[in-house]
Order: sequence, then C-alpha cells, then structure tokens
Amino acid sequence: MNSLHDTDVNVGDQLAPLVLPLTRSLIVATALASRDYQDVHHDPTLAQQKGSQDIFMNILTTNGLIGRYITDWAGPDSIIKNVSIRLGVPNYAGDTMTITGTVTSKQDGQIVVGVVGANSMGNHVTGTVTLVLGATGQGGTK
Repeated sequence: MNSLHDTDVNVGDQLAPLVLPLTRSLIVATALASRDYQDVHHDPTLAQQKGSQDIFMNILTTNGLIGRYITDWAGPDSIIKNVSIRLGVPNYAGDTMTITGTVTSKQDGQIVVGVVGANSMGNHVTGTVTLVLGATGQGGTK
C-alpha cells in the first residue's frame, strides 16, 4: 500500500467508510486481548443483569479500530500523533458499526480527521485524530 503525501489531502476530503460487523467473537476476543476482563464484554447473562441488552465493545477496541481506520487510509508511513474520542451508544454484538471520516484541518504538516462510528442506535464514537503523513516528516520515503 502506498502512503498518502501531504499534497494528496485537502480539507473537506471524505474518507471511504469502513463497515464492521460486530460479532460476539470480535467483542470478546478484543476485550481479552486488551486485558479487559469485565464480564459485560463476554458474559451476556451478567451483562443483562447489569442493565445492558447484551455484551458490548470496550473503549480500547474502539480506539484501536479508529487507529486502524486512519492508518488504512493514510498508509504505513503515517504517524498518529493524537486520538481524542468520546463514546456514545454501545456497540452490541449482532449490530454493525460504520466508521466515516472527514479531513477537518491541514496545518503545519499535521492533518486532523474528524471521525464518527455509528451503529443502528446512533453514534458509538465521535472524535478527532491528528496525524502526520509520511511525506511531511519523520523519515517517510516518497
């Protein structure tokens, strides 16, 4: 995969959506991989007893998926400098999350992308990601 150059990106650019089926396996495996053993991420009965409709994704997984979304778009020479996200509705097993993004700023070699991850209930995650493209620094080859 080629990395984006600074000249390839403009404020207002829309990133291609990423559609993610929210399977039980994804939710459980990523919670365990991030060492989050809270029962609401793997035990449907206990999650329901605690007021949730089902098991749900943890924030570490959401953060990782946002990072994947940005680096898949920008390429391997990009460097994420900051991720600022806020959770909304839960990501329940059996639903689908679609992540979208828009370039909101391009200044001093840094790109800011506004991101939204939405499911059938609304926005699961909103926020911004600040990154540097390989062509603007840190030894990227172009």
